[in-house]
Amino acid sequence: MQQIHKPLVSLILGLLVAFSISAQAQDKQPRFLSLTPPDGLPIIPVLEGWIANADGTISFSFGTINRNKEAVDIPLGPNNYIEPAGRNGQQPTHFPAGRSTGIFAVTVPNDQKEIDVWWHLVSSTGEDLKVPGRWGTSAYELDFIRPRPQGSMQPLVGIGENGPLAAGLTAHHGPRTGGPVAVGTPVVITVNVSDPSMRDPKDPRFGEPLDIGVEFNKWQGPGDVEFTRHESTIVEENPYKEDDRRFRFFREPAVNAVPVKGGAGVANVYATFSEPGDYIISTKVDNFSAPESSNGDQCCWSNVYQHVTVR
Repeated sequence: MQQIHKPLVSLILGLLVAFSISAQAQDKQPRFLSLTPPDGLPIIPVLEGWIANADGTISFSFGTINRNKEAVDIPLGPNNYIEPAGRNGQQPTHFPAGRSTGIFAVTVPNDQKEIDVWWHLVSSTGEDLKVPGRWGTSAYELDFIRPRPQGSMQPLVGIGENGPLAAGLTAHHGPRTGGPVAVGTPVVITVNVSDPSMRDPKDPRFGEPLDIGVEFNKWQGPGDVEFTRHESTIVEENPYKEDDRRFRFFREPAVNAVPVKGGAGVANVYATFSEPGDYIISTKVDNFSAPESSNGDQCCWSNVYQHVTVR
């Protein structure tokens, strides 16, 4: 039998391996290279990390990526669920466009911290995108419950104008003050906020209290929620003249975003509900005006959730 030279064998094997890798790569890429599906792109769940709370419990922080240009709703059920089942129902059903960081947390007792908490989001094509809340990896530990290098801490937030203040990824989960509301009638959603950060008063950046950012969003509910500005909201104007190149980069804040000046105060927004049912409005309160605080820094913000009954 004729002997095949080793160099030729190596060449053939190399070509087969290259072809195999190329085929696998092509098989995994069509979703990114093809046109957007008629029902839109899938929503991607994200694990931000885990937090060792002072009371011994463990919290898993979750976020999302929505690469569609518009918000997407996925009701609780077979396309949006958390395992184990006892943790299900805490997640959002409304997903604004873009990256949403640290929008909610699932907290478990210390003796259950090694049980993965899986969040599933199933796309319109049946693809199950899931991520585990998993404890133990040091790279995923979030320690924003401690002060940042320049003193930033999670803002305090309360429901209504005078509700008790607390900080955390789930600072409050409770009813909106004022009782049930009517379909199509604008109602006021209110939070009171305060920044507990202790910064160096000698640092010129901290001579005055920093502003607090507040953003309202639909969290759960059967219909649409339209937000409009409250008359108490201060709308920032473009500080640059038209001949200044920075003028065109200015963006007016969204109608659901409310700045609170001076580090403490009340934020209001009008919400109008399109259908009767039970809704939840989430509010993210941040001090991102601080130099060491941002979504990318995984600090510093708090979340509050207000339940609204619409009739």
